[in-house]
Amino acid sequence: MRFISRVCIRPQFIVSGFALLLLAGAVQAQNTAVSEIIITGNPLASEARLTPASSLSGLQLLERGQSTLGETLNQLPGVSSTYFGPNASRPIIRGLDGDRIRVLSNSSASLDASALSYDHAVPLDVLSTERIEVLRGPAALQYGGSAVGGVVNVIDNRIPREAMSGVLGKAQVQGGTGNHERSVAGLLESGNERWGLHVDGFERRSGDVAVPVRLACDPAGETLYAKRICNSASQSRGGAFGASTFWDAGYLGASVDTYQSDYGTVAEDRVKIGMTSTRYALEGQVRHLPGMWESAKARVSQTDYKHTEFDAGQPGTVFANTGQALRLEVRHRALQSLGGWRGVVGVQAESARFSAVGDEAFAPYSRSTSQAIFVHEERPAPWGQLHAGARFESVRVQSLGNPALDRFEVGTRQFTPFSMAVGSLLKLTPAWGVTGNAAMTQRAPKDHELYANGPHLATHAWEVGSSSLGLEKSTSVDLGLDWKNGPHRMTVTAFASQFANFIGLMGTGDFKDKEGKTFLGNDPLALPVQNYQGVKARFQGLEASGSVRLWQGESTLDLALRADTVRATNETTGEPLPRIAPLRLGSTLAYAQGPWNAKLGLDWHAAQNRVPAGNVATVAYSLVNASVAYRQKWDATALTWFARIDNLTDSLAYSATSILTSTAFGKSPLPGRSFKLGVQASF
Repeated sequence: MRFISRVCIRPQFIVSGFALLLLAGAVQAQNTAVSEIIITGNPLASEARLTPASSLSGLQLLERGQSTLGETLNQLPGVSSTYFGPNASRPIIRGLDGDRIRVLSNSSASLDASALSYDHAVPLDVLSTERIEVLRGPAALQYGGSAVGGVVNVIDNRIPREAMSGVLGKAQVQGGTGNHERSVAGLLESGNERWGLHVDGFERRSGDVAVPVRLACDPAGETLYAKRICNSASQSRGGAFGASTFWDAGYLGASVDTYQSDYGTVAEDRVKIGMTSTRYALEGQVRHLPGMWESAKARVSQTDYKHTEFDAGQPGTVFANTGQALRLEVRHRALQSLGGWRGVVGVQAESARFSAVGDEAFAPYSRSTSQAIFVHEERPAPWGQLHAGARFESVRVQSLGNPALDRFEVGTRQFTPFSMAVGSLLKLTPAWGVTGNAAMTQRAPKDHELYANGPHLATHAWEVGSSSLGLEKSTSVDLGLDWKNGPHRMTVTAFASQFANFIGLMGTGDFKDKEGKTFLGNDPLALPVQNYQGVKARFQGLEASGSVRLWQGESTLDLALRADTVRATNETTGEPLPRIAPLRLGSTLAYAQGPWNAKLGLDWHAAQNRVPAGNVATVAYSLVNASVAYRQKWDATALTWFARIDNLTDSLAYSATSILTSTAFGKSPLPGRSFKLGVQASF
């Protein structure tokens, strides 16, 4: 297996230069607006909202942005977080995580190893992001059976998609007290009607995270106690360069970006991960095509990912994933010959080579390939709108074994998943609407679900795959009620998913040590053996959000409310499924007057006592947060000053959705009180 070399880009020098220039007011430039493109939540850019979707951008993303993707999106309706400490966290949507959540970069696959293990970070940082979209429900299936839980699309402008005039830029500096964060980021774009250039960079440094309780820490053979999460410090950096050429009917662009991170894995006091990811992308679009076709868009990318796990400074197991992705979409016009339907037809292909080298490799070398064709159609009607979609895939998963370890099965499996979805919007009145969606989904098992056989210390288990697993099959429905009247709005969505073959890790009652020797009886050093099995499962829940304008005048005062709950059951055994978020209720008071914006929020999490045998229940807790922002103009530069306090009351809380809670209770509580202050400058 070929591994990539470390790419030594120093974006901090570029970023610091941007910040100094902007904050000193030394650069004068023309203010240029760039149009916003919504990619996942509404592929046909229609105004009607047919599917449950959320997005973060602008001031909201600035205030909510955290060091991980999962924590940034946590508390959105239906979205929680895997939370493996402050450095590794993926989103959980409607109780589903891992390979059932598709993380995309500009609608293209984001190849990494984050879905393989909870302690593997997603190589993305919100400091370099313009917008994050979350799509839940059946419409996510246009991105594959692995999106049965939902899609998270991280959008940037590293390949410029619209012509610009002059020079524009952005810089951000922020710091935090809870983890001693020091972050800086910036971008610069320049162009005209025929070409555009983009360069960006960021660096984020943080120390161990403060918590409200004293925890044991043994980094060098001597146990210490402190109010911090031991080994939670991190340093990440990255940068990108992109360029595009424009013509009257489209564009063609390319980019290269790199992400590097060194962080501690909080389950083990002496283990750190050094990660690097490099991505090359080529993207283009042709508009105003003749005949029935309106436009065509294509994106091809290659990703080289690698991370090394260091134990007390000594390199250990090395994980690598190298792959390519292609996505081509062609949009057709609404024609009478098609019954008024308009939509997108496309093809998608992905290929990845994975390896794990070291004693703690729990998955073999593998190669996975997939090809798919998909269609997504919409048809307006006097009473609302209809939509439908389908996707056919061909997936091949090959285990290549491991030349240093003889415990892995060698073999190849071929799958042909098929998924389809239908939905409608019924306009009851100009203010009220009802949405309904239904889907049948099939997902091919991943390489580790088929062929894993080894110690996985992040989950404190010896994981064993099953090469006889079939397709994971499910049917899903959701029903929503939407109301909007001026500044007032309300959305309620109920959902249910029935799995005929839900693939999950199930305990066997056996124990092994790290070398694979079987233990008789429980032992602190033993790892419980868990097998990947298919079971019947059911997920059902409710999401609600809304906002009411309490005061309207020179200033405004709004009250935002949110709630969600999920109930997940292993219907084969009758037990609850693990790591499911409890009932969550939240509210935020938002005040705005001129350039000022202030918010005060409260999020309450109920106790989670509905856990399977061997898991740890969590108690209820409340988290209070507050923020304030001020916008000002400084010549041609716009400054946004922002401050935020998280966990204002310094409450002790444990996440019900974190593997750390069930395997090492008390090891990694949620962060304590933290104050963040920053400024973003744009011109």
